[in-house]
Amino acid sequence: MISEGIFVRVLGDYGPFSAMGKSIGYQVSIGESSFLVDCGSPLFQQIGGHGLKAIKGLIITHCHDDHKRWFTDLSLFNLYAPDVPHKLPVFTSEVINEGLLISSGPALNTSLSADSRRIIDLDYEGYIDYRPLGPRAKYRVLRQDTGAGGSMLVVVDVHGEIIGPEQAKIVISAKNGAPRLLFKDPDYQEWVEPEQFYPFSSPTFYEKDQNIYHDPSGYTIEAINAPVWHGVPSIGLRFRTAAESLVFSGDTCHDTKLWQALHSEKHPQRLSGTCSEFEAASVIYGDINDYIERSWSRERYHEALASFEDAVVIHDIATRKSIVHTDYRQLKHTSLKKERTILTHSPDKITSEWALCKAEKCFRIRGETFTEVVDNRALPMNAAVYHKEEGKYYVGFRNPEGTTTVYENDGIINLGGEWGWEKGTELYKVDLYEDISGKYLPKLAPGADSHYVERAGGRIELVTCDENGSRGIVVEDLRGKLVNR
Repeated sequence: MISEGIFVRVLGDYGPFSAMGKSIGYQVSIGESSFLVDCGSPLFQQIGGHGLKAIKGLIITHCHDDHKRWFTDLSLFNLYAPDVPHKLPVFTSEVINEGLLISSGPALNTSLSADSRRIIDLDYEGYIDYRPLGPRAKYRVLRQDTGAGGSMLVVVDVHGEIIGPEQAKIVISAKNGAPRLLFKDPDYQEWVEPEQFYPFSSPTFYEKDQNIYHDPSGYTIEAINAPVWHGVPSIGLRFRTAAESLVFSGDTCHDTKLWQALHSEKHPQRLSGTCSEFEAASVIYGDINDYIERSWSRERYHEALASFEDAVVIHDIATRKSIVHTDYRQLKHTSLKKERTILTHSPDKITSEWALCKAEKCFRIRGETFTEVVDNRALPMNAAVYHKEEGKYYVGFRNPEGTTTVYENDGIINLGGEWGWEKGTELYKVDLYEDISGKYLPKLAPGADSHYVERAGGRIELVTCDENGSRGIVVEDLRGKLVNR
């Protein structure tokens, strides 16, 4: 029985607009402990109520629905399931937790009394056992009563003292009315948005305690923010044992050329009034980007580059026209190592020379390498290409006489097809095999009256249909016999 290392069961790895229906979710197991990382996939179908009762905690990386779609259902399950004696343990950053509180309100704020006779009010804490990951900010925006029913927004420090406009301001968005914090960095002497500008390690804006989860059995879970660039408040995660480091980079636009620009470029402010009026203002209405002078600190940039040095990484991927995920064409501009990276959050159709996730695959991280667990065997991901299409997963092994051509067009790898941007420059030929539960079978011809079926016990049957009915034969798993020529 394989037991040592970190195990990742992929519950869902498609994007929010996928026809496949499974958004993002993972089950991470270390020894006897098991955590959910995000909850966008159909958990009750995949894990079941009894399995969910054994989960040690839910970790949320950000508040996009494809990552938290089942959050309120899990909260209600823990409250009402008769044999769950505890609230839902939720691990995330302070800012993301605030977002969960707001977005879950319509589902969690009211219920019926125990005798079903009254509608009663409930609070978020009645469902959720919040465990902070990542440091607490030293400064925050609060609404303060001014008496006679009035109130005002102010910036306060950890002691509740109001911070003056020479150090911090509130910018209220003209688009959505949301307040965002503008902060004057003492070293740069520039105005920045601190939650984007500083890494969690910065003592300027964050408290010293990083709120790293330390499990009694010896592993840790840490929130990281330096390499995560997604728009909404987001975190990445680092699971660390004595021998392993696994990083979920989180949804992010990972491009070191972009990161270089974010920390090195200074932007002129676009003030609507005079400089003296801006300096005196505590609250400004408009676009915060008119006032931000620099996006990232140099500390965040260098910390982002170093975030994946000793880790196996699970990282999101896109192909075209994505501004909030990593474009496949930009992988050459990342700090990721191909042999230690598994790509996830992929579109419905993608070809990759980097290993791809697929729902229900299980990966084992041992030391600085990863393998796929199939029938309690740890097997390498050693294909030349990985291809997903119409819910199926294929692997391709190089063969000069292979039946399928691999092309490159504007940095995108493809196998040809019906889309206008496909094909391009021919790279090499491969033989394609369909992956069924980690077993490799010859790819069936398009339109063939046959398909693969997994039997109980794990054997694969090739079922062929004709006018006389159907018949099946057990086929051999070719994985382990295939090599790149």
